[in-house]
Amino acid sequence: MTESEFLTLTDGIFTRIEAALDEAELDLDCLKMGNVLEIEFDSGEKVVVNRHVPNQELWIAAKSGGFHFALRDGQWLAARDGKEFGATLSAVVSHAAGCDFVFAV
Repeated sequence: MTESEFLTLTDGIFTRIEAALDEAELDLDCLKMGNVLEIEFDSGEKVVVNRHVPNQELWIAAKSGGFHFALRDGQWLAARDGKEFGATLSAVVSHAAGCDFVFAV
């Protein structure tokens, strides 16, 4: 995949994350700055979604740890344990928000 294709694809994912957070009506601030989407909850806890262009990966940083995802066979899967991006984002946001949140890529 070219860099341009990667950026277009991940721009769409960032947009869908922001829309899902808006729909969930959670108490948070969401700020996109270039390659980073920072989600800050009223509790002060943060979840950061970052796209790493050189490796063509999506990264999630949360209190519970850092996770790196690469696109394999149409799914964003974690390098370490094979977990799917949407499931991991759902879990870390649910934990930070203190309520259920579901995001599907």
